[in-house]
Amino acid sequence: MRSLRSRYARDNVVLVFIILNTVAVLIPLFIILGYVIVQGFNYISLDLFTKELGSPTRNMMGEPTGLVHTIIGTAVVDIMAVLISIPFGIGAGVMLSEYPDHWANPILRVLNDTLNGMPAVLKGLLAFVLVVKPMGSFSGLSGGVALAFVMFPIIARATESALMNIPWSIREAGLAIGLPRWRVILSTIIPAAKVGLVTGFLIAFARAAGEAAPLVFTSFGNNYLPVKWTGWIFGPVDTLPQRLYNLAISPYEHWHGMGWAAAIILLAVITASFAAARFFIRDKKQE
Repeated sequence: MRSLRSRYARDNVVLVFIILNTVAVLIPLFIILGYVIVQGFNYISLDLFTKELGSPTRNMMGEPTGLVHTIIGTAVVDIMAVLISIPFGIGAGVMLSEYPDHWANPILRVLNDTLNGMPAVLKGLLAFVLVVKPMGSFSGLSGGVALAFVMFPIIARATESALMNIPWSIREAGLAIGLPRWRVILSTIIPAAKVGLVTGFLIAFARAAGEAAPLVFTSFGNNYLPVKWTGWIFGPVDTLPQRLYNLAISPYEHWHGMGWAAAIILLAVITASFAAARFFIRDKKQE
């Protein structure tokens, strides 16, 4: 009886310790979120989503300004990053999971870990060398490549983990009926792991969506809407993380407020991505 009481006492102490640590983490988080929302809420308006920023004189002359070019540019760059990184990330994850004895597997694992640990600014410099210099100009495409370097190792690791959770008996069943190995992977293994794959995609997207350093060397930024639609891909493009930084260091009070509004939009995008990832994880556990 004494031993049982001491166990319950230790359990309660540990429970209180966990709760206190959780509160200690959540309080600064809620303070930051509340401060961002309070500072930027008054600058959320229809003009923010329909007007371009332009020069500082626009606001001084009473003309409406907004961040429509930034919001669209963020969507364009992020979508290109997703389209570039997903095929390579899935391919690398399949290689790591399904072909562990292949001679290239150790090399791929080291390169993937190195890329995952590399600072984001170096990934931007890599995209600058590979895309910006050959093209001769900053572009949304180069920004998408830079963010793809951010997303690639995360997707590869998530794919590897998701595929390794699939029972080996499913692979044996496909091979037993005479299907080639690549067909088994594409037809049975990847569909069975789709929840884990989607979760990895969303986490990688949320990580890349908040990066500003790689975009300084690639998409560069723009205060105006492109004249032609090709300007979104082959011309300088504005993005929320980079524009947030530029507005924060500007000397104009109105731009500071728009920076807080941009932070709210970016925060909403990242929060939605993580919430969607948690939703898929919960469904996976229920299955």
